[in-house]
Amino acid sequence: MPPVRHVAAADDPVAAVLDAHERGELIALRTSGTTSEPRSVVRTTRSWVDSFPYVSRLTGIDRHARVWLPGPLSATMNLFAAVHARYVGATVVDGPDGATHAHLTPALLHAGLQQGTDLAGVHVVVAGDRLPRDLADRAGAAGAQVSHYYGAAELSFVAWGTHEEDLRPFPGVEVEVRSDVVWVRSPHLSQGYDGADGPFTVAADGFATVWDRGSLDGGVLTVAGRGADVVLTGGATVLVADVELGLRRAGVPDVVVVGVPHRRLGSVVAAVVADVTVADHARAAARAALSSVQRPRLWFHLAQFPVTASGKVDRAAVAALAGAGRLPAVPRGAGS
Repeated sequence: MPPVRHVAAADDPVAAVLDAHERGELIALRTSGTTSEPRSVVRTTRSWVDSFPYVSRLTGIDRHARVWLPGPLSATMNLFAAVHARYVGATVVDGPDGATHAHLTPALLHAGLQQGTDLAGVHVVVAGDRLPRDLADRAGAAGAQVSHYYGAAELSFVAWGTHEEDLRPFPGVEVEVRSDVVWVRSPHLSQGYDGADGPFTVAADGFATVWDRGSLDGGVLTVAGRGADVVLTGGATVLVADVELGLRRAGVPDVVVVGVPHRRLGSVVAAVVADVTVADHARAAARAALSSVQRPRLWFHLAQFPVTASGKVDRAAVAALAGAGRLPAVPRGAGS
């Protein structure tokens, strides 16, 4: 077995990945740990490099590109983007001024639009979480070209599109949904974990999964999320991904669903919205799209969702704020 290089420990992780590629070494990458404990994923450098031509074609990133990467290189999506940029000779820039491309999470894109960041003419590649159609449309209205992909540190690229409702299998990747679970057969898969257990599972036919749930309809993949985030309420188990997906499909953007402790029921489902003007519509959407046990019993407002170091919405922080009574309740009629 080739030696394994832990690239995060290097002074220049990008150079470490490219040097490991030259030497035929494996690389170990830390996962973000947003749904479980962080662990190191081991993969060949070829499993990344072989996807570079597809990424270049889909994004237009070449030696003339100027790529803005505001997220930390400790996040796999950012490290991949930085390695790809250096490999093709693109210039990585420190800010959006003069950038031709940007790699952002949905939370960072939302924050940038709120702050008036000029994205006109920038090809924004969004990953790390689901990109709602509404947010993609807002970025497009600001003059950006938007691409969105779904993947995982263990799987690499799975599907590519323009938002969460427009994801189709990445070139060379086969996607199947078996019993509501997304399975992938791909040349870009990792080799598993370095001395740890985790969700990555490979079947005898070569299809692998990290147990994300989803559906495949007409070649379009919809990803609901992993079943790790649940609310136990009155003896029922509610997957927050199902509630969020139902609300987003009904036209409710920027919503985070969490559990809030309840003396009798254990927890109740709570929805936190960034825009109070959608509150009445959100309640109506919940009644129409969700079962009675899934419907949020509490509604809160938080103008800017906190994010983790990797730029994803910090669901645990939102839940803590809601549970501590530190978020304002949204009264009925707030959207009228």
